[in-house]
Amino acid sequence: MKARLENLSAALDRHRQDHPDPTAVDGADVQTGRAMSLGFRVLTEFVAGIVVGALLGWQFDKWLGTSPALLLIMSMLGAGAGFWNVYRIAAAPTGSQRSGGGRSGH
Repeated sequence: MKARLENLSAALDRHRQDHPDPTAVDGADVQTGRAMSLGFRVLTEFVAGIVVGALLGWQFDKWLGTSPALLLIMSMLGAGAGFWNVYRIAAAPTGSQRSGGGRSGH
């Protein structure tokens, strides 16, 4: 039984050497993916703030008959909320700073 297991292990090692893992990524690919993810998140946060503000303003204008005053005001508030969300993302500490950054608490 042990000999069969060793033969299987050797065959698996040979197979891995002949056929490298296509899903393996290097550090540069991981960093690029993280940067793109952060960029898409920033874009989504900003656009969502403007769209939600505009939709709310449009609906309030429709209900109250104040067109286009609330649409403009709510769009500006939505843009402000979008900027605030982008600022919060940009001001968030990075991975090394979250763990203390090597500083002692003194």
